Parts: sequence; structure tokens; C-alpha cells
Amino acid sequence: MLVRSKILVAIAVFAVALSCSREKTESGETYLEVPRHFPSVPFPEDNAYSDIRFELGKKLFFDPMLSIDSTISCGSCHKAEFAMADAFAISPGVEGRLGHRNAPSLLNVAYQPYFMTEGGLPTLEMQVLAPVQEHTEMDFNIVLIAERMKTSNSYVEMSQEAYGREPDPFVITRALANYERTFISGSSRYDTYQFYGNSGALSPSEKRGLSLFRSEKTQCSVCHSGLFFTSYEFENNGLDSVYSDIGRMRLTGDSADEALFKIPSLRNVEYSAPYMHDGRFATLEEVVEHYNSGGANHPHKSERVRPLNLTQQERIDLVAFLKSLSDPSVQMDERYRVK
Repeated sequence: MLVRSKILVAIAVFAVALSCSREKTESGETYLEVPRHFPSVPFPEDNAYSDIRFELGKKLFFDPMLSIDSTISCGSCHKAEFAMADAFAISPGVEGRLGHRNAPSLLNVAYQPYFMTEGGLPTLEMQVLAPVQEHTEMDFNIVLIAERMKTSNSYVEMSQEAYGREPDPFVITRALANYERTFISGSSRYDTYQFYGNSGALSPSEKRGLSLFRSEKTQCSVCHSGLFFTSYEFENNGLDSVYSDIGRMRLTGDSADEALFKIPSLRNVEYSAPYMHDGRFATLEEVVEHYNSGGANHPHKSERVRPLNLTQQERIDLVAFLKSLSDPSVQMDERYRVK
């Protein structure tokens, strides 16, 4: 039975892989692969996709020269094996300084309507500046990064080919955003089941978990809705009665936004442990148990977060379904790894 199960999984993943399309550009072969059931990637007019922009962005993404002491790169906290997140509760920055929150997954970041946990940045190009300047992350200046790039013939040549100009903040932010928009993940067994009619792609337990996920009993799918399993809204899920992190209020200054956080996608959630904005939960079982308990009382806690009274089997089924959202192809994809 174990061998048969592995064969079915391989067939399911292969079926979704076949459903991916390549968006052609004038540069010929492209690195951009989009599942057929996904919308086209929304590249802005001043940063349309091209292979050279991808290659420049990838080179920058994994280059530690983006940090003040040349020890930390974007790829230090966003790794393919962890769904473009990492395995730390709070990621260390330069000199081992701890940041403020758990590093989020960057998969399917191209489709987000706004960025950061508070939702304060409207474009991916603008988001690039945040970790570069943040004291507990890279603690550097993007103008000085450009000066470092100018000492490299490779960077100068790539910048000219990609954007028709020498390395500067425009090139850095556009190239990184161009690369990050290719972090597309939609080849899970759930996708094979839901969009390509393969009823055998999910186990009986996973199917029960899917039904439970969509049920009135749990209402999981209200917040974790749509193709990307998130409404992108801001909610409080009852982690604490008093929060040291004020959440969206950090951006707005409005007390009504205290302890509200942007709802994350559940795609590839199996790979991106630990969980919550502070990484307090090590396993999906702990996450499900939190919601089953109803959480702590807080004035802004969502009314949907309440005791669920799930049976042990229901908790097992829910975790099983969440793992069916995993896309193992991402972990092996050379586009998202250093060679």
C-alpha cells in the first residue's frame, strides 16, 4: 500500500507540473512558469518580466553584499526548502540581531495586494527597501549597495542589459521584485484534485479535512479563502490577551488596529514552520489545537475564533488536508536556489 500511495502522489504532482504554462518573452526561453489555473503574474509596466531581469534579481537575492557587513542576503531568511521562509521563530539579521517577526513565505507574493504584516507598502518594489534598511535585518543603505555593485563588471553589465542604466536604487528594487514575482507555487495534490479532476489525489482523511476546512463548524475558509488561501484581511486570532507586538497599529496608529495581522496564505504551510507572527507554534498540530481551544480573549479577536470542539480524528483530518497544500516541486526548483 505504501508503494501504491507513493506512485499516486508522483502521478498527481506530475499532472500538475504538466498543467504549467510558460509566459514567452522576446528574450526566448523564460524562467517564469505559471500553473494554468493561476492568473497571469501582474508585472508593472516599468518592470516587465525578462530573463536578464530574473537573472540579475536572483544574483542580488542571494548576495550578502546587500547587508552592511556582507553577511546576510535575502536568501538567508527565504529558502526554497522552507517555502521561501526559514525555520527560525524570529530570523537573525546582521550581528545576530533578532528581528521583530517570523519571516513569511514569499511564494506567490506576486499576487498580494499589499506587503508587510501591516500592509503598509503597495508594491513589491517598495517592499524591497524594508529589509535592506531595517536595523535588525540588513541595516544598510540602498545607495551604498549600488556603489558596491559598480565595482563589479558583472553587475554593471547585467544592469545595463536589464534596465539600460548603471546600478542604482531603481535597478536594485526592480530586479529583486522581478525575480520574486516568479516565486509561483500551484502544483500541490490539492490543485490536482480541485482543478484537474483527479479524485485520487487526496486521501480519504484529506478529503474529510477539506470538507471540515470549508464547513460552518470551523469557518477556516472564510479567512483562508480563494486560490491562495487568504483573504489578505487583517484579523486577531486570539493568540494573547495582551500583545507586545501591536500589529497593524504600528502602521496606522489607530487603536482599532491593535494586534491585527495580515492573514497569511496556507499554501505550503507544511514547509514553513514555525507558525504565527512570532513563531510560537512548532507544528501544525499545535496550530489546529490553538484554534480548537478558541484562543485567548482580546477585544479585537475575530468572532470566528471560538472553541470548535473538534474530535481527535477531525484534528488529524484537518492537519492532513493542510499538508495536501504542499508543493514539493518548489523545494527542488533550481530557480529558487543558489547553484
